[in-house]
Amino acid sequence: MTLGSGEEYRAATSVASTNPLRDPLDRRLPRVPEPCALVVFGITGDLARKKLIPAIYDLAHRGLLPANFVLIGFARRDWGDGDFAQLVHDAAKTHARTPWDDGVWARLADNIKFVPGDFSDDDAFDQLAETLDGLSSSHGIQGNAAFYLSIPPSYFETVLDQLERTGMANNEVAGGWRRVVVEKPFGHDLPSGKRLNTMVDKVFGWRDVYRIDHYLGKETVQNLFAFRFANTMFEPIWNSHYVDSVQITMAEDVGIGGRAGFYDETGAARDVLQNHLLQLLALTAMEEPVRFIPSAIRTEKLKVLRAISLPTELEGNAVRGQYQQGWLAGERVPGYLHEEGIPKGSTTETYAAVKLHVETRRWAGVPFYLRTGKRLPRRVTEIALNFKRAPHLPFSPDDTEELGHNQLVIRVQPDEGVTLRFGSKVPGTVMEVRDVAMDFLYGETFTESSPEAYERLLLDVLLGDATLFPLNEEVEASWAVIDPLEEFWAGQKPAPYRAGEWGPKAADEMLARDGRAWRRP
Repeated sequence: MTLGSGEEYRAATSVASTNPLRDPLDRRLPRVPEPCALVVFGITGDLARKKLIPAIYDLAHRGLLPANFVLIGFARRDWGDGDFAQLVHDAAKTHARTPWDDGVWARLADNIKFVPGDFSDDDAFDQLAETLDGLSSSHGIQGNAAFYLSIPPSYFETVLDQLERTGMANNEVAGGWRRVVVEKPFGHDLPSGKRLNTMVDKVFGWRDVYRIDHYLGKETVQNLFAFRFANTMFEPIWNSHYVDSVQITMAEDVGIGGRAGFYDETGAARDVLQNHLLQLLALTAMEEPVRFIPSAIRTEKLKVLRAISLPTELEGNAVRGQYQQGWLAGERVPGYLHEEGIPKGSTTETYAAVKLHVETRRWAGVPFYLRTGKRLPRRVTEIALNFKRAPHLPFSPDDTEELGHNQLVIRVQPDEGVTLRFGSKVPGTVMEVRDVAMDFLYGETFTESSPEAYERLLLDVLLGDATLFPLNEEVEASWAVIDPLEEFWAGQKPAPYRAGEWGPKAADEMLARDGRAWRRP
């Protein structure tokens, strides 16, 4: 299911080409969507208040929203437009990245609407449909609207059925474009993922479905494309001839917060490994796309995901753990089983590590080590390429005992940037070689601060740019990797590790058997 390059290019530039004075090929001009509405289901939740609403304000502050943009909240609250506007005001002022500006808020506040109701309430969805129809004449949105499902997956089917019943999901009925944004997790295994994909594609059509993975909106992740394919110095060594192994880490120093119900049903592998880490792996291992367009990029990512293989023997190569009471940042923190809302005896993992291979010519024989966990020493997400040692070192062992593998590390968060580690002579009268590092930091190099991931992704939804959104085949290929792991782990108790440690000992032993060690960020 791909668009031809000509059709896709016309679709991607249709917004810009409506202005006869604007050249769609001029990338210096910011892209601004057509007049449209964004409907957020679950507008009172943490995601909406801490991420979506601030991102909308930041886009407005940067001048990237059309003058006729309308934000519509839908929730089970007895509110009017004024009550909802106050929630938006407070959320934006507390969490927005850009400075507060009363003028920006005044323009945004004039275009805020609220529709109260339950997801099973036909009358509420009829009112929502009437509200959208009325906005075409009052605000000139021309039938354009995106629906953001910031709700638990158990409600997806109900909301999608209502959108189909009322005709709000139909482009022809609406007279403009209609799109839907689906939050992870995309199911809990391969069969449920396929059911969800079938359901949402049936209601909206696959071209109008945006499966959001906020990690793909981070500037450093997108910079992987430029880093690899816009430079000649890295791509020639980006393969099994020079790379010894790849480590992808997403570590969190926090616990589960208020997500006990969701997290205990999901676990670290389904919550992070299935989407964030496998998407980072796909971007790291993919071949160069023929063009920088959504279909070409998705094709190369899908090839990688379908080429992933698990070790024949999972024992010792797939590790999961659960944090116990420990110390973090000088404070004593409870173990997972003592977190509020977690049932005693839960066997849900808060840490997962696995060894994978990508069975392509480029990566044959190179192990990919993926790990994620909560209550680890620090919050960090990074991709580390460890290179093979030089084939001949004309030095004595004593000269190079402090020299490790050359490393290329892409830091996704925090302190976004790139680190290159290589050997250098220590000043002095003897030949001593040890590791040194060269750092590139976004915050020090560019005067403009990087936008938040949700800013970029929400803007792309309104523009109709699907480059950074996984297709349904990618979701299903990812579940095909995770399901065997979950089946292997079923009935096993996760290995314990203390809060503030880098995971269970079994994870260190997994690499030690291969003669390697985890990088300490």
